[in-house]
Amino acid sequence: MRTAEIKRKTKETDISLKLTLEGGDRKIDTGIGFFDHMLNSFAVHSGFGLTLTCKGDLEVDGHHSVEDCGIALGQALAQCVGDKAGIARFGQAFVPMDEALGFCALDISGRPYLVFDAPMPQPMCGQYDTCLTVEFMRALAVHAGLTLHLKCEYGENAHHITEALFKALARALKQAVAVTGGGVLSAKGVL
Repeated sequence: MRTAEIKRKTKETDISLKLTLEGGDRKIDTGIGFFDHMLNSFAVHSGFGLTLTCKGDLEVDGHHSVEDCGIALGQALAQCVGDKAGIARFGQAFVPMDEALGFCALDISGRPYLVFDAPMPQPMCGQYDTCLTVEFMRALAVHAGLTLHLKCEYGENAHHITEALFKALARALKQAVAVTGGGVLSAKGVL
């Protein structure tokens, strides 16, 4: 089983996370209801087991909690794939959510890069600042070593746009971490 556990404590957040690529328990509590909903959708659509608790300085706002959860999830994903031998490496997915269409393409390359093209028509989804989606994705990409492209092809509702992106990310990652056998999928022989 490809499993990683991350404990991350700063003056702003205290995070405990367990990720299992082959599935397992899903329980998420960040104190931000909409973000919990997105992370749960991510876990369901990736097929990953994910337990995550975050106690953050929500009296400030949700920024530190959302970004630090992205850091922790990225670190866990990097541990789970190790040297990246024997995985498909690439993944892509289109996901519709009502009027919105989200797209993700990614490479577990070890070369962190984020392209994010998803304007949010509304500034808030419940207690979640929609501008934090790009912060989460950036932290994830950097700490997992992903080349990550996310785009909202169209959409009018920030809830639907955000959910389509999280689900597209999940489905693309599910493809990319699939076990194919053999060595590292690179002409260089190493990533």
